[in-house]
Amino acid sequence: MKILPAMDLIDGKCVRLYQGDFNQTTQVGSDPESQLKNFIEDGAEIIHIVDLDGARSGNPEQLELISKLSRSSTAPIQVGGGIRSIETVKAYIEAGVERVVLGTAALQDETFLKQALENYPENIVIGIDARDEKVAVSGWETETDVDYIEFAKKMEQLGVRRIVFTDISKDGTMQGPNLLQLQKINEAVNCEIVASGGIRNQADLDAISEIGITEAIVGKAMYEGTIKLRGGAL
Repeated sequence: MKILPAMDLIDGKCVRLYQGDFNQTTQVGSDPESQLKNFIEDGAEIIHIVDLDGARSGNPEQLELISKLSRSSTAPIQVGGGIRSIETVKAYIEAGVERVVLGTAALQDETFLKQALENYPENIVIGIDARDEKVAVSGWETETDVDYIEFAKKMEQLGVRRIVFTDISKDGTMQGPNLLQLQKINEAVNCEIVASGGIRNQADLDAISEIGITEAIVGKAMYEGTIKLRGGAL
């Protein structure tokens, strides 16, 4: 199991949300530069960074900071939040970002999605964030009528190779991942699925692995120390 430690950014600070609620925000960890260094020293194979300001506004609000982090990082970086144009994708890739996660834009702008997949097929990841099995966009604040499985199948047809799936109701809760929904999406498509949301300990990682998923994003449990990059969970 490959663990992707998560760094969510608001106003240049590391934070965690509870169930995607921007009104339930807690500052965690160190400043972004120090936190990145800690993740790398702990042995992170790839680091997941989200521009939460950008996710809400639709613009890459922290492009400069994240590009700086990527240029200084010796571990690969995966970035999401506010990526709605090919220019932003290009800017991140030129800064050394390995994976660029498209969420809202993947649903709302198929022309851009196809262009991104054509230009950067190895680098594009689709983020599917769902509440009650329906896709949510714009920083999880807008819910749609789009079924997450049907959306995943459409993404696969367009050539997407990797999907990050998050059950929003689990995110930041430390209540365990939604194994049923993870299994359903993993069985529905041949894309690589990255699990996200609610992961609290090694048992959760083992359960995800048993489904056949080999990557998981870990946020709150990483900061609280119930999962460690070296030596497994406490």
